[in-house]
Amino acid sequence: MARFPLRAGILGTGTIATSPTGYLVGLMQMKDEVITVAAADPVVERARSVAAQYGIPEVYASLDEMLEKSDLDLVINLTPIPVHGPTSLQVLRAGKHLVVEKPIATTMEDADAIVELANRQGVLCVVAPPNMLQQNRIDARRLVREGAIGHPCFARVRSSHGGPAAGAWPLDPTWFYQEGSGPLFDMGVYGIHDITGILGPARRVVAFSGITEKVRTVRAGPYAGKKIEVTVDDNTLLMLDFGQSTFAVVDGTFNVNAAKGPQVEIFGRTGTINLYNTFQDPSAPPLEVFRLDALPGLDGWITPRPRGGPGSPEDQRQRYRRAILVKHLVDCLRENRRPVTSAEHARHALEIMLKAIESARQGRVLDLETTF
Repeated sequence: MARFPLRAGILGTGTIATSPTGYLVGLMQMKDEVITVAAADPVVERARSVAAQYGIPEVYASLDEMLEKSDLDLVINLTPIPVHGPTSLQVLRAGKHLVVEKPIATTMEDADAIVELANRQGVLCVVAPPNMLQQNRIDARRLVREGAIGHPCFARVRSSHGGPAAGAWPLDPTWFYQEGSGPLFDMGVYGIHDITGILGPARRVVAFSGITEKVRTVRAGPYAGKKIEVTVDDNTLLMLDFGQSTFAVVDGTFNVNAAKGPQVEIFGRTGTINLYNTFQDPSAPPLEVFRLDALPGLDGWITPRPRGGPGSPEDQRQRYRRAILVKHLVDCLRENRRPVTSAEHARHALEIMLKAIESARQGRVLDLETTF
C-alpha cells in the first residue's frame, strides 16, 4: 500500500525540471499527493539554487547519495538521454517508483531490464512523453477504434523542431548532436508515441537517415556562436507498417524550423482526423474530424467542443504541465491500474527508433519484435 503524499526526489535540475512547462511548476500544484523532498545533480551548485527556489530541503551531488540518505518513494529521472537506462535501473533496484523522461533508454538491453525489474520489484514505471494523456489523443484513439473514419489507411506525423542550437537554449546544447542522443531520440519519440498510442503497435519499419550539416552553430542564448560537430544523424524520416495496409510516416529531425498545420493527420477510408499542438498554437482546435456523409448526403469537417472542467485531462495538462506524468503515476497507484504511458510502450518506441537507424544503414525493411 502506497503512502501519501509520496516523497519524491528529482534527479537532474536542468531545463526540463525548471522551465515554465517543466516538472517543478507542476509538482508545486500537487503537494497533497507528492512532496518533493530531494534534488540531485552533479552540478551541485545548480541543484542548491533550484532547491532554494522551490523549497526542496535536501540536495545531493549524485543519485547514489540521494538513494542512500533520503527516504524516498519515487524518483523523477530528468537526466540527459544517454544515461536514462543506467540511472533508471539504479532507481528500480532500490525499489522506488520511477518517472523517467523520454526515451526509456538507448539500448534494448536496458529497456528490457527496466520492464522486467519494475515488474519484479512491484513498482510503477511511467515514461515520457505524456502525449497519450492528452484529451485529443484519447479522443483520436477512441474515434479510430469506433470506426469514425473507417479503416485507417495512412498517417503523417510531425514531431520535430529546429534543434536546441537554433534557439536560445539555456545550457550547452552540444550533447544533443552527439552519438547516444540526436533528434530521433529527442523529438521523433513524440510522434512515434502518438501514432502507436492511437493505432497500436507497429509491425515493421523502414527509414532514411543522415547528417545534413556536419557543423552546427548555436544561434542565440549563452552559447551563441559555438560550433558543434554533429556526430549523430540529424535528419531521419521513417515509415511504419501496422498491418492491413495501414502505414504512417514520422519525422525525427533538427530541421523543422517552422511549420503550420496539424501535428498528426490520420486518413481513413471514410474520413480524416487532425490533431494539433495547442501549446504551440492556442488558437488551433485540439482535434478536427472530416467525415464522408457527416450529414445525409453532405461531407464535412466537425470540430468537437473541447472537454474541460476540474480533473479533466485538459485541466490536468494545463495545471501540472510536464508533471502530469507524476500525477498519472499517483492516480495509477491509488486505483491499482497500469500506466497508459507504460515502460512497455516506451520500449516499443525505442525498438522502432533503433531499427529505423539500422534500416537506414542496411537499406531494407525490418520487422519489429516488441508490443505493448
